Amino acid sequence: MRNVDFSPLYRQAIGFDRLFNLAENSANKPSSNGYPPYNIEQKDENNYRITMAVAGFSEDALSITQNENVLIVAGEIQPSDDKSHYVYQGIAERSFERKFQLADYVSVISASMENGLLHIDLVREVPEIMKPRKIEIS
Repeated sequence: MRNVDFSPLYRQAIGFDRLFNLAENSANKPSSNGYPPYNIEQKDENNYRITMAVAGFSEDALSITQNENVLIVAGEIQPSDDKSHYVYQGIAERSFERKFQLADYVSVISASMENGLLHIDLVREVPEIMKPRKIEIS
C-alpha cells in the first residue's frame, strides 16, 4: 500500500486542508462490502441522484440522515419469527449503513421508493456571495 504525503501541498494551497484530510482518510479506510449496490448519477451541473437497490426493505425500515457534509443511509431488518429452512438463500437480509461524503453546499431535496429502488435527489446550491462577480475598477 502506498502512503501519500500531502504536507508539501499545505504550503501552497490555502483552505484545501479539508480536501487533503478527506483524501488521506479515504486512502486509509478499509473498503466496504458493497452492500447494498448503488448508482450515482449526475443529471446536470448541479443535480445528482443516488439510487440504491434496497429490495426487501420497507420505507419504515430505512432512514436517511444528512449531518453537515455526510449523508447516511441505513436500513434495519427486523428479526422475524419465521423459522424458514432455505435450500438456497441468495437475497441478502441484513441491516446496512452506507455513508456518502458530500461536497460543500450539496443537500438532499427529496427521496422516494419505486420497485425496490431508493432514489435520493441532491442539489448543489452555491450561495450568491460565493459565485464569481465582476469587480469594477475605479
